[in-house]
Amino acid sequence: MEVRLKDEWLTPLLNGEIRSAFGMTEPGVASSDATNMAATAVLDGDEYVINGEKWWTSGAGDPRCKIIIFMCVTDQDPDSPRHKRHSMILVPTDTPGIETRKMMHVFGWDDAPHGHAHLKFDNVRVPKENMLLGEGRGFEIAQGRLGPGRIHHCMRAIGMGERVIEMMCRRGQTRVAFGKPSPNLAETLM
Repeated sequence: MEVRLKDEWLTPLLNGEIRSAFGMTEPGVASSDATNMAATAVLDGDEYVINGEKWWTSGAGDPRCKIIIFMCVTDQDPDSPRHKRHSMILVPTDTPGIETRKMMHVFGWDDAPHGHAHLKFDNVRVPKENMLLGEGRGFEIAQGRLGPGRIHHCMRAIGMGERVIEMMCRRGQTRVAFGKPSPNLAETLM
Protein backbone atom coordinates (compact mmCIF):
# COMPACT_ATOMS: atom_id res chain seq x y z
CA MET A 1 0.00 0.00 0.00
CA GLU A 2 1.27 3.44 -0.92
CA VAL A 3 2.57 5.52 1.99
CA ARG A 4 0.13 8.29 1.00
CA LEU A 5 -2.81 5.89 1.30
CA LYS A 6 -1.62 4.61 4.66
CA ASP A 7 -1.26 8.14 6.01
CA GLU A 8 -4.51 9.39 4.50
CA TRP A 9 -6.77 6.41 5.24
CA LEU A 10 -5.23 3.60 7.30
CA THR A 11 -3.89 5.70 10.18
CA PRO A 12 -7.22 7.55 10.76
CA LEU A 13 -9.07 4.21 10.52
CA LEU A 14 -6.81 2.60 13.11
CA ASN A 15 -7.18 5.65 15.37
CA GLY A 16 -10.99 5.40 15.16
CA GLU A 17 -11.25 8.86 13.60
CA ILE A 18 -13.04 7.64 10.46
CA ARG A 19 -14.93 4.55 9.27
CA SER A 20 -14.89 2.63 6.01
CA ALA A 21 -17.48 0.81 3.89
CA PHE A 22 -17.17 -2.29 1.75
CA GLY A 23 -18.87 -2.43 -1.65
CA MET A 24 -19.04 -5.84 -3.29
CA THR A 25 -22.68 -6.94 -3.64
CA GLU A 26 -24.56 -5.58 -6.66
CA PRO A 27 -28.20 -5.47 -7.73
CA GLY A 28 -29.00 -7.61 -10.74
CA VAL A 29 -26.18 -10.14 -10.34
CA ALA A 30 -25.58 -12.97 -7.89
CA SER A 31 -22.61 -11.15 -6.45
CA SER A 32 -22.17 -13.21 -3.33
CA ASP A 33 -19.92 -14.91 -5.89
CA ALA A 34 -16.90 -12.60 -5.69
CA THR A 35 -16.12 -13.24 -9.38
CA ASN A 36 -19.54 -12.03 -10.54
CA MET A 37 -19.39 -8.23 -10.76
CA ALA A 38 -20.87 -5.78 -13.22
CA ALA A 39 -19.23 -2.61 -11.84
CA THR A 40 -16.11 -1.54 -13.72
CA ALA A 41 -13.01 0.55 -13.28
CA VAL A 42 -11.23 1.59 -16.47
CA LEU A 43 -7.80 3.21 -16.42
CA ASP A 44 -7.83 6.64 -18.08
CA GLY A 45 -4.41 8.25 -17.83
CA ASP A 46 -3.53 8.52 -14.14
CA GLU A 47 -7.07 7.79 -12.92
CA TYR A 48 -9.56 4.96 -12.80
CA VAL A 49 -13.07 5.79 -13.99
CA ILE A 50 -15.57 3.79 -11.94
CA ASN A 51 -19.12 2.94 -13.01
CA GLY A 52 -21.71 0.65 -11.47
CA GLU A 53 -23.95 0.09 -8.49
CA LYS A 54 -23.41 -1.53 -5.11
CA TRP A 55 -26.01 -2.39 -2.53
CA TRP A 56 -25.79 -3.75 0.97
CA THR A 57 -22.68 -1.58 1.14
CA SER A 58 -21.92 -2.17 4.79
CA GLY A 59 -20.89 0.87 6.79
CA ALA A 60 -21.83 3.43 4.13
CA GLY A 61 -24.57 4.97 6.27
CA ASP A 62 -22.24 5.91 9.10
CA PRO A 63 -21.56 9.68 9.03
CA ARG A 64 -17.94 8.91 9.93
CA CYS A 65 -17.54 6.78 6.77
CA LYS A 66 -14.96 8.52 4.58
CA ILE A 67 -13.69 5.72 2.33
CA ILE A 68 -15.26 2.86 0.37
CA ILE A 69 -13.36 -0.29 -0.52
CA PHE A 70 -14.89 -0.89 -3.96
CA MET A 71 -14.65 -4.26 -5.73
CA CYS A 72 -15.01 -4.18 -9.51
CA VAL A 73 -14.00 -5.63 -12.87
CA THR A 74 -10.76 -4.19 -14.23
CA ASP A 75 -10.01 -6.87 -16.83
CA GLN A 76 -12.81 -6.67 -19.39
CA ASP A 77 -11.66 -9.78 -21.30
CA PRO A 78 -14.21 -12.54 -20.56
CA ASP A 79 -11.58 -15.15 -21.53
CA SER A 80 -9.22 -14.05 -18.74
CA PRO A 81 -9.08 -16.27 -15.64
CA ARG A 82 -12.24 -15.42 -13.69
CA HIS A 83 -10.39 -15.08 -10.38
CA LYS A 84 -7.97 -12.51 -11.84
CA ARG A 85 -10.43 -10.08 -13.48
CA HIS A 86 -11.41 -8.13 -10.35
CA SER A 87 -9.74 -5.47 -8.26
CA MET A 88 -10.34 -3.40 -5.14
CA ILE A 89 -9.99 0.35 -5.19
CA LEU A 90 -10.22 2.93 -2.41
CA VAL A 91 -12.91 5.49 -3.22
CA PRO A 92 -13.28 8.55 -0.95
CA THR A 93 -16.96 9.09 -0.12
CA ASP A 94 -16.84 12.76 -1.14
CA THR A 95 -15.74 11.93 -4.71
CA PRO A 96 -18.07 13.47 -7.33
CA GLY A 97 -20.35 10.94 -9.01
CA ILE A 98 -21.32 8.87 -5.94
CA GLU A 99 -25.04 8.85 -5.26
CA THR A 100 -26.80 7.22 -2.32
CA ARG A 101 -29.85 5.66 -3.97
CA LYS A 102 -31.34 4.53 -0.65
CA MET A 103 -30.51 3.17 2.77
CA MET A 104 -31.36 -0.50 3.12
CA HIS A 105 -33.05 -2.23 6.03
CA VAL A 106 -32.35 -5.71 7.35
CA PHE A 107 -35.51 -7.31 8.77
CA GLY A 108 -36.93 -3.80 9.19
CA TRP A 109 -33.83 -2.55 11.04
CA ASP A 110 -31.69 0.22 9.58
CA ASP A 111 -28.55 -0.65 11.58
CA ALA A 112 -28.00 3.01 12.48
CA PRO A 113 -25.53 4.57 12.58
CA HIS A 114 -23.64 2.02 10.50
CA GLY A 115 -26.22 1.25 7.85
CA HIS A 116 -26.16 -0.52 4.52
CA ALA A 117 -26.60 1.62 1.41
CA HIS A 118 -27.48 1.20 -2.23
CA LEU A 119 -24.89 3.38 -4.00
CA LYS A 120 -24.50 4.39 -7.63
CA PHE A 121 -21.09 5.28 -9.07
CA ASP A 122 -21.30 7.38 -12.23
CA ASN A 123 -17.95 8.22 -13.85
CA VAL A 124 -16.27 8.41 -10.45
CA ARG A 125 -12.59 9.24 -10.91
CA VAL A 126 -9.90 8.21 -8.43
CA PRO A 127 -6.08 8.23 -8.70
CA LYS A 128 -4.64 4.98 -10.04
CA GLU A 129 -2.60 4.76 -6.81
CA ASN A 130 -5.88 3.98 -4.98
CA MET A 131 -5.75 0.43 -6.39
CA LEU A 132 -5.14 -2.11 -3.61
CA LEU A 133 -2.30 -4.61 -4.27
CA GLY A 134 -2.59 -4.16 -8.07
CA GLU A 135 -5.09 -5.05 -10.78
CA GLY A 136 -6.57 -8.52 -10.68
CA ARG A 137 -6.11 -9.11 -6.93
CA GLY A 138 -9.67 -8.30 -5.80
CA PHE A 139 -10.84 -11.90 -5.49
CA GLU A 140 -7.72 -12.78 -3.52
CA ILE A 141 -8.33 -9.85 -1.15
CA ALA A 142 -12.02 -10.74 -0.78
CA GLN A 143 -11.30 -14.36 0.09
CA GLY A 144 -8.62 -13.39 2.58
CA ARG A 145 -11.05 -11.16 4.45
CA LEU A 146 -14.54 -12.57 3.92
CA GLY A 147 -13.85 -16.17 4.99
CA PRO A 148 -12.52 -15.26 8.44
CA GLY A 149 -15.19 -12.54 8.72
CA ARG A 150 -17.96 -15.10 8.22
CA ILE A 151 -16.46 -17.30 10.91
CA HIS A 152 -16.30 -14.27 13.24
CA HIS A 153 -20.00 -13.49 12.65
CA CYS A 154 -20.93 -17.11 13.41
CA MET A 155 -18.84 -17.10 16.59
CA ARG A 156 -20.51 -13.89 17.72
CA ALA A 157 -24.01 -15.24 16.99
CA ILE A 158 -23.31 -18.50 18.84
CA GLY A 159 -22.00 -16.54 21.82
CA MET A 160 -25.11 -14.34 21.89
CA GLY A 161 -27.34 -17.42 21.67
CA GLU A 162 -25.51 -19.11 24.54
CA ARG A 163 -25.81 -15.96 26.65
CA VAL A 164 -29.56 -15.69 26.00
CA ILE A 165 -30.10 -19.32 27.06
CA GLU A 166 -28.05 -18.71 30.22
CA MET A 167 -30.13 -15.61 31.05
CA MET A 168 -33.39 -17.49 30.40
CA CYS A 169 -32.35 -20.35 32.67
CA ARG A 170 -31.39 -17.96 35.49
CA ARG A 171 -34.67 -16.12 35.15
CA GLY A 172 -36.61 -19.38 35.14
CA GLN A 173 -34.92 -20.49 38.36
CA THR A 174 -35.73 -17.28 40.24
CA ARG A 175 -39.08 -16.19 38.80
CA VAL A 176 -42.13 -16.17 41.03
CA ALA A 177 -45.56 -15.79 39.45
CA PHE A 178 -48.88 -15.66 41.31
CA GLY A 179 -47.03 -16.27 44.56
CA LYS A 180 -45.44 -19.54 43.40
CA PRO A 181 -41.99 -20.38 41.94
CA SER A 182 -42.01 -20.94 38.18
CA PRO A 183 -41.09 -24.39 36.88
CA ASN A 184 -37.34 -24.92 36.81
CA LEU A 185 -36.70 -23.79 33.24
CA ALA A 186 -33.08 -24.92 33.29
CA GLU A 187 -34.12 -28.55 33.95
CA THR A 188 -36.89 -28.30 31.37
CA LEU A 189 -34.44 -27.17 28.69
CA MET A 190 -31.78 -29.73 29.53
